[in-house]
Amino acid sequence: MNRTPSSAASAGARPAAASGAGQDGGALSHGLKQRHLSMIALGGVIGAGLFVGSREGIAAAGPSIVLAYAVSGALVMLIMRMLGEMSAARPSSGSFSVHAERSIGSWAGFTVGWMFTALLCVAVAAEALGAADVLHQWFPSTKPWMWVLLIMIVFTATNLTAVGNFGEFEFWFAALKVAAIALFLILGVLAIFGLLPGTSAPGTAHLTGDGGFLPKGVDGLMVGLLASVFAYGGLETVTIAAAESKDPARGVARAVRTAMWRIALFYVGSMAIIVTVIPWSAPSIAKSGPYVAVLDYLKIPAAGQIMNVVILVALLSAVNANIYGSSRMAYSLIARGQGPAVLGKVSGGVPRRTVLLCAAFGFLAVLFSFWWPTTVFQWLLNMVGAAVLVVWGFIAVAQLRTRRQLEREAPEKLIVKMWAFPYLTWVALAGIAAVLVLMLRDDNQRIQLLFTGGFGVVLTIVALVRRRALSRQ
Repeated sequence: MNRTPSSAASAGARPAAASGAGQDGGALSHGLKQRHLSMIALGGVIGAGLFVGSREGIAAAGPSIVLAYAVSGALVMLIMRMLGEMSAARPSSGSFSVHAERSIGSWAGFTVGWMFTALLCVAVAAEALGAADVLHQWFPSTKPWMWVLLIMIVFTATNLTAVGNFGEFEFWFAALKVAAIALFLILGVLAIFGLLPGTSAPGTAHLTGDGGFLPKGVDGLMVGLLASVFAYGGLETVTIAAAESKDPARGVARAVRTAMWRIALFYVGSMAIIVTVIPWSAPSIAKSGPYVAVLDYLKIPAAGQIMNVVILVALLSAVNANIYGSSRMAYSLIARGQGPAVLGKVSGGVPRRTVLLCAAFGFLAVLFSFWWPTTVFQWLLNMVGAAVLVVWGFIAVAQLRTRRQLEREAPEKLIVKMWAFPYLTWVALAGIAAVLVLMLRDDNQRIQLLFTGGFGVVLTIVALVRRRALSRQ
């Protein structure tokens, strides 16, 4: 293990961070049940990015969007398997930040931890704004900021109470999302085989017609691949939540092991149904979104409003989960001496000060979206635009080093093992590098990559300066 002066200084805090001990001698509770973890893992892959954001991917890639989601899904499964291996062996509310610190160095844990915290805080703002927009459409006489304020108050309060309340909210949110996507898949399969009234089996007409499977060539597939990669963000939260369950190792192991069929069923399966049932170039996809377009085609009553309810639930679920995830990551960093100690207090089993910190940052970002939408808020979005790739890169490197250490020192802790280690780990790193190259080729994505890279450099410099200052004390 790479031990530096600052990592050595914080070594005594690591067990506390892993077990949930706080600065005041309190500890994070273990109020999450296995059903909470299972549903958080299950619902974590069903977000607004799937319901709404997939329209851009379909427009760019056509039927080959199925291949794009399959490829990016395979990459995400490798990342989750690596993260599951480390988290099952060493459960921690800091998840990959703790693993990066232990295996790479304190600067790595600091950089990836605070970058992920910033990512989730900005995501809180974006998701709250999206939810407020849906509610404003239903109640046009109201103001969007009123809904944002209400949403932030409700979910900040939820996260300030026992973690079991967070788990219950996410359980029922996820249950509704899973039920909605399952019903969509069933209706889609029936439509493909011509078993629904008023429908006939489309065969492969929409997959091979209208330009073929690759209507915009390989370039279109690459754009669709980029769109699909970022739709998978949020899966990492389950490894953070596992640390607050009664059996963290078993809980995270079970959640990670189900990742393959979840991704294949929800993402790849639904994309296959959409581009098989209706033409990928149908104007209704761009106008209403792919899921509403399919439901309208199948003459499902009130399809638009049904999907708006599901999208609202997905957005509210994301707000709730992002406040939780950011607060726990910030708490873990502070407990390891990587942030202001005054914020590290735990009371009632909840790190309430970091909850308030992250919620306040998220709400401030919302205000920026009203005051300076094209400058400050856009800068924030750009700064975290490629952060998930940074997180995945650190996970892969940390797993390469952690696996060797576990094999030497504690092989019995390898409850979940990365497939074909170390070859598939290197394949994942190559995949991440390939996505970064694709981002450099796209003007809009390039800006995000440069902003995120600059943010990462700043965090690394802060970590190194801080390490040098601690070494001189």
